[in-house]
Amino acid sequence: MPGVGAVVAAAVLGVLGLVAVAVVATSVGPTAVPLAALLALVPLAVVLATIAWVDRWEPEPLPALAVAFGWGASVSVLVALVVNTGAVEVLVALGTGLGEASAVGATVVAPVIEEVVKALGVLVVLLAWRRSFDGPVDGLVYGATVAAGFAFVENILYFGAAISGSMGLEDSGAAVATVFVLRAVVSPFAHVMFTACVGLALGIAARSPSPTAWLLALPTGLVAAVGLHALWNTTAVRSSSGGFVAAYVTVQVPVFLALVGLVVWLRSREGRVVRDRLGEYARRGIVGPAEVTHLSSLGDRRRAQAWARANGGPRAARAMRDYQRAATVLAFQAHRVHLQRDLDALRDEPALVAALAQARTRLRATLTV
Repeated sequence: MPGVGAVVAAAVLGVLGLVAVAVVATSVGPTAVPLAALLALVPLAVVLATIAWVDRWEPEPLPALAVAFGWGASVSVLVALVVNTGAVEVLVALGTGLGEASAVGATVVAPVIEEVVKALGVLVVLLAWRRSFDGPVDGLVYGATVAAGFAFVENILYFGAAISGSMGLEDSGAAVATVFVLRAVVSPFAHVMFTACVGLALGIAARSPSPTAWLLALPTGLVAAVGLHALWNTTAVRSSSGGFVAAYVTVQVPVFLALVGLVVWLRSREGRVVRDRLGEYARRGIVGPAEVTHLSSLGDRRRAQAWARANGGPRAARAMRDYQRAATVLAFQAHRVHLQRDLDALRDEPALVAALAQARTRLRATLTV
């Protein structure tokens, strides 16, 4: 899909995203949507900043990220709104009380439907950007981006409902603040955590030489995503406030911290990939041993950019980033060959080696030392 196809897909998903927001507006009232959207930007900014932090070694293509976010904010939301609402209406028509029907919809229907549709978004990115979808970190990034789009529109719905429902009441501000704290402070990463299970599974499958490895990985990740989502919704709907707090502290927080630990470990492993693959190029004389050392550490990279800025200004800092990026692309391309999942990448090696040499030359030309 890279190229024109990606632009068209992102544009279509953008239009569908506006449709999703319009549907939300019919539910909560158009006057509540602007403030609700503004509030929803707060947790979105936190989540996107975290995704950018995770995606430091080899940033994913912006078109792929745009499609992932757009899928979450449009297709996932629209399908969830239609199916979740329809399921509750069917249960009521069959004689289930509205309260119980809503609870079943939240604890059973919503986790399955929402996670399945979000997972399809991650799968679309995997199949369309196969060569850019390298492993578990990339899977996490794309899964989190799909989830971020979904959570953004969902937050507009919840914040908008709180705003419209409390208009005219003395404690309207407190009511909106309560919902904001629950969704933006207590659980901004809830959907990210669920869909990350699918992203991790598909990322592991992406490392396989088999192009159909995702057929087993997708349902495996979905089981974990649906399970975590159902557990979260069940504790929120079925438990007392004290029970929810207890479940949050004893289950949700440890799961989230485990995910954070996994992300940190995966990021460090990507650093080892850069070190090992560039080490092979060092033995061939294409890069120097000192280059391998500084290129395989994010801290050393930041310090190198600061040094370049001090000795050549912003232009030198940009040249240093370009040089570091060229080295990383070369390293990960070599890793695809090493894993035997993209043997065609061997044909790209001469061009990537030449690009690294050119980046190094441009960097030297910008420095004053």
